[in-house]
Amino acid sequence: MRYRIDLAYDGTDFFGWQIQPKVRTVQEEVEKALGVLLKETVGVVGAGRTDTGVSATFYVAHFDCSDAGVDCAQLRYKLNAILPKSVCIINVAPAAPDFHARFDARLRQYCYYLHRVKDPFLEGRSYYFAYPEVDFEKMNEAASRLVGTHDFSCFEKSGGDNKTSICTVYRAFWEPCEPLVRAGIPLIMPAPVPGPSGMALPGYEVSYWRFVIEADRFLRNMVRAIVGTLLEVGRGRRYLHDFDALILPPDASDGLRESRRSLAGESAPAPALYLTDIRY
Repeated sequence: MRYRIDLAYDGTDFFGWQIQPKVRTVQEEVEKALGVLLKETVGVVGAGRTDTGVSATFYVAHFDCSDAGVDCAQLRYKLNAILPKSVCIINVAPAAPDFHARFDARLRQYCYYLHRVKDPFLEGRSYYFAYPEVDFEKMNEAASRLVGTHDFSCFEKSGGDNKTSICTVYRAFWEPCEPLVRAGIPLIMPAPVPGPSGMALPGYEVSYWRFVIEADRFLRNMVRAIVGTLLEVGRGRRYLHDFDALILPPDASDGLRESRRSLAGESAPAPALYLTDIRY
């Protein structure tokens, strides 16, 4: 019998989702917990990898077990009781026999959070980017170039095992946002006040931003590399035509995988990146 699990996790103390030798991963923790409760070896298949230190506010996985009558509500309760505090099971439900958490996903969404003022409540949750002048309108102009089907090998960390660097990006943009941490705690700066276009009102400096990107698939380190390169555009260290040159046509490699990662900017820090949605 196949079951679907929806979950969330704080990736700070994990070496990503996928099991690796001698390091702590989310997949391993979930498999161990299921094995204890179901009293059999259970393999869990996730919707995809997340990098070391990256979190997920929504993640999907599936597993098979011999028991066709699992009480899903009880299993969810017991999983949350024995899993680390950094992993939360949102839902467990029966799935179609051919449901596949990875291959059936048609869209994935990541959000990268950034704050422009020092905020002790966001340490390790958002990227403190204190450079005095950053042009978010120009960064959005560059981000719009990402939309479409392209070869993103310039943003792919070397050593990945993907068969292709071609991805289709549906949306990519920066927007003002609420601070990640609220909970009644008085923050240093007020929440941003966006104008009709979604950008800041004249004379109002936005202190909290997020980058949203949706695609059919993502390469290893791809989002963090894109964010780091966009920030170079925002600081005037990279021109738009330089950014355009990194977004290659789908047939750029002619079937050959080349390492072009050094052409793009440095990767932005991992703890500010969140997998936020997966759609089927």
